[in-house]
Parts: sequence; C-alpha cells; structure tokens
Amino acid sequence: MRYLTAGESHGPQLTTIVEGVPAGLELVEEDINKELRRRQGGYGRGRRMQIEKDKVQFMSGVRHGRTTGAPITMVVENNDYQSWTGIMGTAPLSEEEEQNVKRRISRPRPGHADLNGAIKYGHRDLRNVLERSSARETTSRVCAGALAKKILHALGMDVGGQVLEIGGIEAENVEYENLTDLKERSEASPVRCLDEDAEEKMKQAIDDAKANGDSIGGVVQTVISGVPAGMGSHVQYDRKLDSKIAGAVVSINAFKGVEVGIGFDAAGMPGSRVHDEIAWDAETGYYRKTNHLGGFEGGMTNGMPVIIQGVMKPIPTLYKPLQSVDIETKEPFNASIERSDSCAVPAASVVMENVISFEVAAAVLDMFGSDRMDAVKQTVNTHKEWARDF
Repeated sequence: MRYLTAGESHGPQLTTIVEGVPAGLELVEEDINKELRRRQGGYGRGRRMQIEKDKVQFMSGVRHGRTTGAPITMVVENNDYQSWTGIMGTAPLSEEEEQNVKRRISRPRPGHADLNGAIKYGHRDLRNVLERSSARETTSRVCAGALAKKILHALGMDVGGQVLEIGGIEAENVEYENLTDLKERSEASPVRCLDEDAEEKMKQAIDDAKANGDSIGGVVQTVISGVPAGMGSHVQYDRKLDSKIAGAVVSINAFKGVEVGIGFDAAGMPGSRVHDEIAWDAETGYYRKTNHLGGFEGGMTNGMPVIIQGVMKPIPTLYKPLQSVDIETKEPFNASIERSDSCAVPAASVVMENVISFEVAAAVLDMFGSDRMDAVKQTVNTHKEWARDF
C-alpha cells in the first residue's frame, strides 16, 4: 500500500491517492472527516482553521460504502481558494500580468523551505515553493492515515495519542489504563494532554508565545495496540518497520526527532534496565514484562504496543519575524508573515497518529496480503494463534 498527495496551500484542492487498499473494507467519508476535524482542533490554532472546514470527497475506489480494490482518490477543497484565484491560477500570464501578479515573494523566511526550494528549482517567486511546502499538506496525510486506521481497526488494532510536552512544560501524569482511556482523556483536553495540571500551564505558555509574537514546539506520543508480532524484517535495512516509521515521522512538517519506546533515555541506563524480559502464558502466548523498546526488536514488531514519540520544533513563521535576505536586492529585511499558529503541537499529535497508522497498515498488508479484507482478517487471526503457541 502506498499513497501520493498533491495540491497547494491556497490552490483549489488537496488530493490524496492511495493504492493497494484491499477490496471489501467498509468505508464512508465520515471515517475520514472525523480525523480531519481532529487535525483542525487543539489550543493555539490560527485563523486559517476558521476559514477551512475540511471535508473529504471520494472520487474513486469506493462504491456503496465499500472499497473496490482500485486506487482510492480523496479530495479536500480549499475554501480560501476563492480569494486566491488570481494568484494561484493555472493559466499562463501575459508579460504585463507577470509583472503585476500580486503577492509575488522574493524574501525567504528562516526555517522554511523557501530559499532551498527556490535554489533547487530555479524559482524567482518563492510562492512556488511555500505553497507546496506548507503544513496544509498534512491534511492529505491525515486522509491517508484515516483510511489506514480503518484497516487497523478492522484487524483488531487500536490507535491513540497524547501530548507529552509543550514549550518546555512536561506532563507528569501520563499513565492510562488502556487505549480507550488514553483516547477519551486526550480528546477531552484542548492540548491533548492527560495531565490536567500540565494542561493549564501549556495553555498559558501558548498564550504567552502568541502575545510575544513567538511560537513553541513540543513532544507527542502515538500508541498502537493489538499489533501482531513479526511485521517488518531484520534481513535488510530498508525493511525494518521502526526505521520506516521514524522516516515517516520526521517527514511531517516541523518534526525534527523521533523516539521508539524510551528512546534517548536508554543511553543513560544499563542494559539490564533497558531490554524487555520475555514471558509466556497459555492465554496470551509470548509477551514482554516491560515495553521499554516500544514494541520493536530487530526492526520487527514483537506483539507489544507500538510506542513512538515525535519532537516538533516551534513553527518558523513568527509575528516577531527573524532577519533574512531579499533574493532580488540582496538587502537584509525582517521576514514576511504568512498566517500561522503560535503552537500546532496538539494538531501535530493527530497528524503523527495518522502517519504512523499508515506505515503500520502498509506493513500488515505486506505481510498478510492485500486483495480482500476478509482474507486479510483470516490470515492475521491465524498468524496470531500460531504465534501464541509457537
């Protein structure tokens, strides 16, 4: 299973094409829309979320509420495009129109793709870069991930997440009874944090950053339960599932780090406290007494919950702009301001959930087949029973 995304931040629409989804999966647009609503929520979001009310349309691959096995095309319209048709139109411009095009950008913003992308593709108008590199593209990533979540749920897996840190404020009460408890408490929090004391401090930190024209980042966590053992592989570097997940996480806009399980904390601990002892019982089969390694050993799932942390840097668009250089005049200036959030960490938690869900779902289908959902279910269940008594 794979996917492609297309579209610009202020273009007419965002398009996601997913190939390799088994036939027979129950799927309706609301399955995708509920994840899109989650992405648009969270404390600290900016004015763009007041304009866009993202809703998906299936254009192919779904008929009468079930997937057909054909590529699935999903489209989300940009409501803001009506104000940008003259700037983002696809028709060629006359020489005079080219000179008068509005919002032409020659001033790259620090921390963005503007300058690097312009050098790579030879653009003199940086809008050709920033429109595609915008975090608006994560809408498409969530569409693909929401579809993947449906596959995982149909196979007995569940996905949840939480925010562990915002602006240097760390949550301490992050324990939960099960994935249902995690999801309910996370969804009830405007910053998706389980620790109510930390939640209030995080909200204040977001308010302070906004008042100061600044931005703040944080750390988010995704958990997937019910994962079969053996997904991924130890035999080649590019088949290790934890590696694929790590690459997918840092491909999200503004993500700069990823941890599996206890992650960097393992560097300061002895091996006797890091590695998870193996146990077995007749009902569960093999399990680990702890889950420090986040559900992975040797690049493969071990049957324990998958636990991933992602680090999001502060958004680089600031209302107290940093200094840069105009590519036309080579003169210094204070960077331009595009609409932005003071903190998008709660929303990024949702994006990471969906990005990781896609990688896990792709690994499931790679291991257990991808033609029909009923056949995949049967194969997964047979494997779990076999592995239990192995």
